[in-house]
Amino acid sequence: MSLALVAMSGGVDSSVTAALLKEQGHDLVGVFMRNGVQSGDHAEKGKQGCCSVGDSMDARYVAHELGAKFYVLNFSDEFRLVIDYFVAEYKRGRTPNPCAVCNTDLKFGKLYDYAKMLGAEFVATGHYARTAFRDGRYRLYRGRDHDKDQSYYLFGLTQRQLALARFPLGEMTKAQVRELARKFKLKTRDKPESMEICFVPEGDYRAVVARHDPSALRPGPIVDTRGRPLGEHGGVAQFTIGQRRGIGIAAEKAYYVVRLEPQTNTVVVGDEEDLSLQSMRVERLNWIALEGLAPGESLRALVKVRYRHRGAPATVLARADGTCDVLFDEPEKGVSPGQCAVFYAAAGERQFDPEECLGGGWIA
Repeated sequence: MSLALVAMSGGVDSSVTAALLKEQGHDLVGVFMRNGVQSGDHAEKGKQGCCSVGDSMDARYVAHELGAKFYVLNFSDEFRLVIDYFVAEYKRGRTPNPCAVCNTDLKFGKLYDYAKMLGAEFVATGHYARTAFRDGRYRLYRGRDHDKDQSYYLFGLTQRQLALARFPLGEMTKAQVRELARKFKLKTRDKPESMEICFVPEGDYRAVVARHDPSALRPGPIVDTRGRPLGEHGGVAQFTIGQRRGIGIAAEKAYYVVRLEPQTNTVVVGDEEDLSLQSMRVERLNWIALEGLAPGESLRALVKVRYRHRGAPATVLARADGTCDVLFDEPEKGVSPGQCAVFYAAAGERQFDPEECLGGGWIA
């Protein structure tokens, strides 16, 4: 059988991925990506959060039990670029999505090069997503378990990257994965999931921003949509569009962050209805299910503007400058510049599979 490179995080999903490939007869090379981040109490104890020494040991143990070679790769320089992007986006008043960047640039970027160097046929991860080759193109589909589906974070993969990608858990539910972990007697079978960004082990992104760029946290005014001053903030990087709690102003009614203006270092708040947008601009597009759209061409899609978003029916209209306008059927709330806009097949669209991810881009 062929040689498979498996990205092993030390969690149950990647462990089961490796075990399934081993059961199928593949030779395995497990790799653990060390991000080099230490912070807070983890640093004082010589430990890390996600991607920690303990995670590395769990991954190594599972690889050893499966008879797989195992390597720890130092990706600290590459992760530093992701962190720099993360901090810069918050400083610009945008909401970053580092997981999508990591998947495109590292897991199926740098690991692609490493896999080729080793002679591996493909790179496998524990993502809940599915791929197929149909009508001359590699396709990306939602995971069968919609509660765990991670195709949203994979919209940026190119045809070259999708050709190399394997997602063995794509047809499974989380419960089935846990059951397989017990069947294989994996050390990680009862290990809880990490819900945090790997370089934000304490879950406080503001501390990461402050540590890497204190200038992002300059005090400035909080105003309402009419420009009336309501208070002062500690930096636009501390806020995201749609935020209601922790704004720091005393008021009889609830205010929501509706706009961030880094040029004037201003946080604009308003009523919940002020969050509604009829359209948005999307840039840096990556199409998966089709070559692209010609200027003026449009298609119907279900558009997700964040990971847990259910998706909103919309028309995607291509522009001559390579961007597109997304025109929602109904006003949509909580659209944050810097986040991913990912397009899925619209209901009744016969050209595509109902579960298909068509592509996506970044909300401008």
